[in-house]
Amino acid sequence: MVARAFLEAYGLAIAMFFGTFSWSFVYVSLPFHIKTITTVDAATTLRWTGWILGITPLVTVLTAPIWGRLAERGDPKTLYVVVQTLQSIAFLGMAIARTLPELFLSRVVLGFMGASSTFAFVSAGRSADVADVRRQVAMVQSAMTVGQVFGPLAGAIAAARLGFRGSFVFGAAILLGCALLVRWGVPSARERAATAARREPARVRDVLSVALLVLGGSTQVFFLTSILPDVLPPLGIARSDTLEVGGILIFASGVAAAVGSMLARPLAELVPERRLIPALVLASSALIAGLAPVESVWLYGVVRFVQVVCIAPVFPLVVAAIAQHAGGVAIGVINSARIGAAFLGPVIATSVLAASSAPVLYVVLAILGVACLPLAAASGGSPARRTA
Repeated sequence: MVARAFLEAYGLAIAMFFGTFSWSFVYVSLPFHIKTITTVDAATTLRWTGWILGITPLVTVLTAPIWGRLAERGDPKTLYVVVQTLQSIAFLGMAIARTLPELFLSRVVLGFMGASSTFAFVSAGRSADVADVRRQVAMVQSAMTVGQVFGPLAGAIAAARLGFRGSFVFGAAILLGCALLVRWGVPSARERAATAARREPARVRDVLSVALLVLGGSTQVFFLTSILPDVLPPLGIARSDTLEVGGILIFASGVAAAVGSMLARPLAELVPERRLIPALVLASSALIAGLAPVESVWLYGVVRFVQVVCIAPVFPLVVAAIAQHAGGVAIGVINSARIGAAFLGPVIATSVLAASSAPVLYVVLAILGVACLPLAAASGGSPARRTA
């Protein structure tokens, strides 16, 4: 009985942790795997890397609102189980791919499977108690962040020791385990939907403003993985060590994201959000530009850590309140923006780096952040935030 009650309370968060862990576990080694199977020149391989990493979130951006609508009308739990199972099969597709086009196709198929986090947020929003919605959303966000912290380091080590394809199969097994956990341990959200409080729907303008800000801010988080094999050697790292050092850098970025997320609430209590959110976006952009002159991998890691700490609180600050009264489609749109950044980041990073240099890339990303400042100011003072 105790175990059952524990799973009912925390089973979804546990599944989100392991699901995110699995994605990060596989994602960190993909650029290195691509270099082992490529048959084209370095510049073409770099472009392939950006598209292979980015095509999955791009397709998911298009499908997440559809899955959100289905979750709003049906049972998010059932959809979660179906999607996680299909994602597990798609991971096996990556394991058997032997060429870049085959790997690209498997990533396209994976993108159609949707985002399990959309179902988690929709499920959290079905509680009649606003405080419970806040708790559930925060718990899901924290679980995902912690999964992102541990996944890259474990994935880099596993890929180095067991091989890339073996790590993909292991990731598939984790996703299947998540589906079984939710299927047997998490209560259906359908029962809570009938008693959920009816709240005023989020305005389209607010949803789009939050989505665009999430897109721009998250791009500054997701760009790094795709270019690690190319930016680490100039920082003094031997190519034979780039996989494990890259895993450590991504691990540090994940820790920074977790720290930043936890700082969101205390920072909001100290500084009005209309000033806090623009300040965080501006600080993150300045720090990304500050990566340009860095020549030491350790200093690079420190600057990157602080930069992610600055941008990480933006997501929970702008999303938490709107998720409490947004429908499935709105949540899907916002989640699409976060996922879209996982496409935009690698594509921008690899495209700019292939045509120019790392310092130019950092300046481009900084300019992107500065362009988000009006959205940051609007999100901090929106009606959705004032009524939170």
